[in-house]
Amino acid sequence: MKILVTGGCGFIGSHFIRRLLMEGNNDKIKIINMDKLTYAGNPNNLKDVKSDKRYKFIKADICGRRAVEKCMKGTDIIVHFAAETHVDRSIIDAGSFVRTDVLGTCVLLESARKAGVEKFVHISTDEVYGSVEKGRFRENDAVMPNSPYAASKAGGELLARSYFVTHGLPVVIVRSSNNYGPFQHPEKFIPHSITNLLRGRNIRIYGNGSNIRDWLFVKDNCAALETVMKKGKPGESYNVGGGHEKTNIDAARKIADIMGMRDCIEFVRDRKGHDFRYALNWKKTAALGWKPETGFDSGLAGTVKWYRENEWWWKPLVS
Repeated sequence: MKILVTGGCGFIGSHFIRRLLMEGNNDKIKIINMDKLTYAGNPNNLKDVKSDKRYKFIKADICGRRAVEKCMKGTDIIVHFAAETHVDRSIIDAGSFVRTDVLGTCVLLESARKAGVEKFVHISTDEVYGSVEKGRFRENDAVMPNSPYAASKAGGELLARSYFVTHGLPVVIVRSSNNYGPFQHPEKFIPHSITNLLRGRNIRIYGNGSNIRDWLFVKDNCAALETVMKKGKPGESYNVGGGHEKTNIDAARKIADIMGMRDCIEFVRDRKGHDFRYALNWKKTAALGWKPETGFDSGLAGTVKWYRENEWWWKPLVS
């Protein structure tokens, strides 16, 4: 089986590739990792598997039709991670998000249609739903994105759905909650907080820190993605949550406590359009045989430990 992974040098994509190569009996798979290697794509994320004969890396942009069609030849399954993902950056430069997350997705979908792939797994985000004060979003709830990033991801997944309805392309969509863990770029909240403290700086919190996120350890997310890849029904969407809702200030305090630096938190001006709370109902994914296994405290402690021990990886990425 040939699996094309886009954005495989990114945070979640690299963990997913490592899972497929290192867990279970997967001797007969071949993984093609297609990545443009933007600032968020780091070859060091897969340093330990680059010599595996089942793995091949190709540097290419998903917006490039010829490169995509070349990579798509013989592909059985495509798992599409490649995207611009940082909300703060999308507020400053929405155009690059539309190009990658919408146009790039369109190029992939059309190429996959022509190639006759068996399944197209589109990786999306809980942010497409917008904010919810009470309850949890279900897969059939309307998408109401509030940031340019979330809007670009919603646009990409709506295109994916249209290719299922119009062309019969076997698309499944996965919407995951906030991931954390090793190899996450230091621009994101948890690694940003950890690496700031490691450099003697404060954790910076938007507003008053009351915004709520559901935290999902990256390895649990990748287990869910593999489950949906194998068992998900074409034309359906699947939510993946961690079951660990925390306010931003509570998450920051946990990080500070682990690192013995409780007084190193400061509040800054809130972000434009800052969603208050994300929350997902993921019973549909659980029905496929998946559940998260990592507690937030243990996952966070392990993540802090990893950043402490791997300065070689993150220091070149921070200023």
